Amino acid sequence: MDIESVLVLIAVAAFMAGFVDAVVGGGGLIQIPALFTAFPSASPASLFGTNKIASIVGTSSAAIQYSRRVSIPWRIALPGAAAALVGAWFGARAVAWMPVELLRPLVLVLLILVAAYTFARKDFGTAHNKAEIARRDILITIAIALAVGFYDGFFGPGTGSFFIFLLVRFIALDFLHASATAKILNVATNFAALSFFASSVDLLWKAGLLMAVCNLGGALVGSRLALRHGAGFVRRIFLMVVVILIVKMAYDLISG
Repeated sequence: MDIESVLVLIAVAAFMAGFVDAVVGGGGLIQIPALFTAFPSASPASLFGTNKIASIVGTSSAAIQYSRRVSIPWRIALPGAAAALVGAWFGARAVAWMPVELLRPLVLVLLILVAAYTFARKDFGTAHNKAEIARRDILITIAIALAVGFYDGFFGPGTGSFFIFLLVRFIALDFLHASATAKILNVATNFAALSFFASSVDLLWKAGLLMAVCNLGGALVGSRLALRHGAGFVRRIFLMVVVILIVKMAYDLISG
């Protein structure tokens, strides 16, 4: 593949990933395969780290956009972000001693349950029922952030979707507020993972910075559409991304 084709591939992939990430997460489904196609001789760790360069810029931008238009529940978002950072750091370190393949069947089952539950509950996440944040909500968010943060540092696919689903299910946020809060948590997980990879492997900084600019553009478009169309739009994109994740992971398992 010539250099022009590589640049076009990673730029378009990063824009689309930024769009999807800004709404519900799951941009890694687009960005990571594009990196592996564009740089087949690079080590997986270098490509995962390069992916985080772009992701953290787009996710941070989306978080800023949401915070200007949506009342983010900071009482759970800030301690959740701290917990997510810790979880993601230890998740990235765990890659060295635990095979990632062990998680694939479990994650596939969890994604199927998430999709089935959301399809069955037509009103799930369409109304914002959270009047005030209780101590219980803070503790539950910390637990969610630690677990999903660890997962993001260790494996990653569907991190944003898991954050959103669990915040809707256990904290009673609607999809829009859950997506906004998930962006705060996801910035923390991306920062932790990027810090680990940057100190451990050589990253493709030029490619990563190009992708960061394109990811930022996609994130601006995605977050504005989510804010304009509300929880129902986010719910539809959420279901679409989860179904795509299920198909992709099932295919990976069957094909070996």
